[in-house]
Parts: sequence; structure tokens; C-alpha cells
Amino acid sequence: MDFNTPHDATPEQLAETLVTLLDIERIDTDLFRGARQPGGEGRVFGGQVIAQALQAAQRSTDAPKVAHSLHAYFMRPGDEAHPIIYRVVRDFEGRSFATRRVIAMQQGQPILNMACSFQTPEGGLAHQDMMPDVPAPDTLASERELRQAMAAEVPERHHAWLLRPRPIDIRPVGPRSWIRPGEDAPVQHLWFRICAPIADDPALHRAVLAYASDMALLGTSMRPHGVGFMTPGMQTASLDHALWLHEPFRADEWLLYTMDSPWAGHARGFNRGRVFTRDGRLVASSAQEGLIRRRE
Repeated sequence: MDFNTPHDATPEQLAETLVTLLDIERIDTDLFRGARQPGGEGRVFGGQVIAQALQAAQRSTDAPKVAHSLHAYFMRPGDEAHPIIYRVVRDFEGRSFATRRVIAMQQGQPILNMACSFQTPEGGLAHQDMMPDVPAPDTLASERELRQAMAAEVPERHHAWLLRPRPIDIRPVGPRSWIRPGEDAPVQHLWFRICAPIADDPALHRAVLAYASDMALLGTSMRPHGVGFMTPGMQTASLDHALWLHEPFRADEWLLYTMDSPWAGHARGFNRGRVFTRDGRLVASSAQEGLIRRRE
């Protein structure tokens, strides 16, 4: 995937690129078209498919019901050469809950199936995990700065991918290496936000978080093994993805993504994530299993 955006693009331009990407087109009742990423090449980023599918489900559901969970399975890699068609099936419409099924299609074949549940907001019993004690985002280097610092160590063929501007501002907590990752605990934390303010539409903020939730999560399961996405012979892909949306939030304000991987085996890695606001509210949780196959 790629953004056909100049390296001196402003944060506002980058944010608008993502907002436009997630503004799916309605082409018939419960049928939508997701735009291609400008300048995209090769395989579609899984977070894009999840976010566009969530937008399709949200646009088939009336207020006051709000998306609170999604469960998606990736079946085939998406191709950046073609737009994605999303078909929504209205499986259930109750007083408190509604369920939608979304099938993402390219060239007549499904690439993703997603179930999404909606609930009318109500009160109830409440508790949450505590946010980890980590450095504030303002004290950390951005991922873009880290990538630029190590560009000289990266083969020329990877420079376009490594250095392209991105609409999500990421501030990793702790060292990150795309070239020679060392063996480390299967835990990582990073702060993220879309890089410029966006409109107040809560559905858009949920879609941006869904997009970002697929970043870095799979890599958590590779950390104990000293390999990464750029390690020669590594074959990686998301197999499924689940996201629970607990509380309101803004995706243009700093969010802490704390991730761990309790298990890996049989060429698969299982990963979990929690998303906190800067003031410590747990607003989302995620889980993902992915392919982490090393070919000798």
C-alpha cells in the first residue's frame, strides 16, 4: 500500500487523504464502493478494508444505535488495482441491538467477511483495566523520525515504503527496528492519532480507530523471535481481526495502544490490544490472529 502524497505534505493534507478514503460511496441499497488508496500498489492494507466495511455497516444503521463490536475474517488479499465493493446484509434489527454482515468483494470474489453489532446506548455496571504507566507522547520521537534515522540501513528497494508520509502519527514507547529486531518480550505500547483534526462525526472516528487498530498488532507476536516484517523469508498476513468499541473517543487526540501476544505456534501468532485515552479511559479492545510463517 502507499499514499501518492508528496513528502512535504502537510498533516492536514494527510488527514484529508484518509478521511476521503473512508468516505465510501453508496451505489445502491446496502451496496457501497470503497475507493482505492491514491497511488496504492500491491496488497491492500487490512485496516483499510476493516474501516471501510465498518463504514458500510454504520451507514446501514440508524441512530441511536452505535457500533460496539466487529469480527472480521480475511480470505484473500485485496488488490490495490481495483476498488472494493461492500454488500451489507441486515441480519437482525431489535429494540436494543442490531447486527449487520458485510461482504467485501473484488472482481466477484469475497476478500473479507465481517459481522458488526450495534447497540442503543444505555447505563449499567462498569469497571475497566488501568492504563499502563508509560511516557507521554510529547516526550517520544515519532515513527516517521525513527524511520528517517534508519533509512541508510534499509535496502534502496524499501525506501519508498519506509519513508512515505502516513496519515496516522505514531509515537512508539521503547525502541523499534524494522531491520534487525532483537528478541524481546511480546508486549509493546504506542501512542497514535490521525495527524490533524477531523470533523466531529463519531462514526468517522470509529472508522479511523478501526483503520489504525491493524497497525503494529501482528508484529507483537514476532517480538520474542527476533524477526519482523522485513526479515528475509518472513511471510505475514492478518487472518482475522476483532474490535470492541467501549466508550466515545476522538481519533484526532492521543490514544495509547497497548498490545501483548500470549501465544504463537503453527505459523500463527495471537495478539491482543487495548486502547486508552490520555486521561486513562479504556475506549476499545482488539484481538487478532495472523500468519507469521518463516520460510528457510
